[in-house]
Amino acid sequence: MAARVTIQPNDFDVSAELGALRRSDGRVGAVCCFVGTVRDVYPDGARVQQLELEHYPGMTERAIEAMIEQAEARFDMLGARVVHRVGVLQPCDQIVLVAVTSAHRGQSFLACEFLMDYLKTQAPFWKKETTPKGAHWVDARASDDDALVRWGIQAGNASPLPGA
Repeated sequence: MAARVTIQPNDFDVSAELGALRRSDGRVGAVCCFVGTVRDVYPDGARVQQLELEHYPGMTERAIEAMIEQAEARFDMLGARVVHRVGVLQPCDQIVLVAVTSAHRGQSFLACEFLMDYLKTQAPFWKKETTPKGAHWVDARASDDDALVRWGIQAGNASPLPGA
């Protein structure tokens, strides 16, 4: 069985990844995927010159594998593939691929969204953005924690707003 989780510094080929996942099971009737990329401008207007991602090898893969197992318990999925990049990335670079197969599209959409919401808040990655004002570590966002709530998962990763 091919690896379901890969953490790597190199870019990935979405078409090749989806093709391999689709061909892995003749029952596949739907493939849903999400590809995340590095933005160059954020809503607050900050220009991002580069994004650096760090992780704990072994621990990160195990955490993501556990997320896939949670998705399998919730949704009627046939397969999953997560590829996440680490190292220094530039604007427009691909960061993450989350792909899910199932017999029908509804379960693929749900499982893919669940995995991305879970991955965004629970996977042990650390992100450092470099902007014209310097480099800083990215804090967890309350909106990401809120995304997990709809799945019945409480996450307290984001710091409360000052004075809240």
